Amino acid sequence: MAGLEGKVAIVTGAARGIGEATARALAADGAHVVCLDRPEDDGPLSEVASSIGGSTLLCNVLDEDAPRRISQYLIETHGGVDIVVHNAGITRDRTLARMDEGRWSSVLGINLDAILRITQALLDGALHDGGRIISLSSIGGIAGNMGQTNYGASKAGVIGFTRFLSGQLAKRGITVNAVAPGFIETRMTAEMPVVVREVGRRLAALGQGGQPEDVGNAIAFLSHPGSAGVTGNVLRVCGGALLGA
Repeated sequence: MAGLEGKVAIVTGAARGIGEATARALAADGAHVVCLDRPEDDGPLSEVASSIGGSTLLCNVLDEDAPRRISQYLIETHGGVDIVVHNAGITRDRTLARMDEGRWSSVLGINLDAILRITQALLDGALHDGGRIISLSSIGGIAGNMGQTNYGASKAGVIGFTRFLSGQLAKRGITVNAVAPGFIETRMTAEMPVVVREVGRRLAALGQGGQPEDVGNAIAFLSHPGSAGVTGNVLRVCGGALLGA
């Protein structure tokens, strides 16, 4: 496959974890990567961007003016964007009976609503024809998970959005796909109870957790010109997890 030389990519939540791994994978293939994360993560984000020759954009995707700011920055600084990776996401776990409005709205806001709003802004001028949109879903969005109704709903919404939008943008040569990781060894999963983490690992056919690079490399594939025939799909990166199989 051809490389990504001359392409501009933006990765949200790029300060660490899957976002960082994705930014590094895209940069290794030749793309200029705009690394986006919250202002609170300026330190680690700047380190990632500096190490790959990319740019930083400090922005909270929940902010009302975030879509406009992101689109304006990409147009004015880079002449637009070719690859959009919606990676930023959070968990706020509770059983449904104990789920308060704050936990529900914050997870849906970052994991789904921000993707919709930012994508719409970019489609109004910043995203080039022939571009790529890749969003992070999850096995939890396919099969659900105890105590993660809000998270599962947001990630299922990403799948529905991906399948719908792929048909709408086909005439522009823009592919739209989602990646659904299983249990990945990140800071987010490290905060889980030990027993829950071990169960997550053992539910995979490979018997182990995945690494952020596994997901980053899958996203890099979907970003390449050689993946032009792949759209409207959900690529599982789960080590053969039993959930949702």
